[in-house]
Amino acid sequence: MNVKKIYMDADALLEGHFKLSSGNHSQFYLQSAKVLEDPKNAKILAEGVTEQIKASGLEVDTICAPALGGLIAGFALATALDKRSIFAERVDKVMTIRRGFEIAKGERVMICEDIITTGGSAMEAAAAVEAMGGVVVGFAALANRGFCDRQNSDITKKPNCKLPDGVPFFALEDFTFEMYTPEECPLCKEGKSEAIKPGSRGN
Repeated sequence: MNVKKIYMDADALLEGHFKLSSGNHSQFYLQSAKVLEDPKNAKILAEGVTEQIKASGLEVDTICAPALGGLIAGFALATALDKRSIFAERVDKVMTIRRGFEIAKGERVMICEDIITTGGSAMEAAAAVEAMGGVVVGFAALANRGFCDRQNSDITKKPNCKLPDGVPFFALEDFTFEMYTPEECPLCKEGKSEAIKPGSRGN
């Protein structure tokens, strides 16, 4: 599966000057919402991740997605796996599971994002799952920004990856774009553009 082509065909591999959720800057941005607005893409990508999960033999009861970015990817993965789909959302800046969702003690939960960069949001959702008695058995995403090591890839885990060792991470592709602090950003130093924030926490 050529994940990069799917993103490019959907005009979802953006080039410009972007401010990421982490506060860092990048010349490239993956806008998964543009890919997932086509249900056929969501189905194809989710089935690709499902193949990896099934091949691993991992048992999963429920998919939990951090809102807002992971919602569609999480639901598509749950559909492909034929599992329950729930989500976590921020309430007063704290990732919370509400809306009547319940998690049984020992329930095996997979955290699913559209893109995992350092895994910060995924870990916040994982903490919410564990607080309700669930067990996080894995993480999944359509694409990996290359900071975390995943199944079926030779990417080396970077120091800023927040995903835990010993818990599998499944994704279809590694996108290893350069990121810079605002002080080190070459685009800022050129002074020709201002970083924009196109993600779910910005415009």
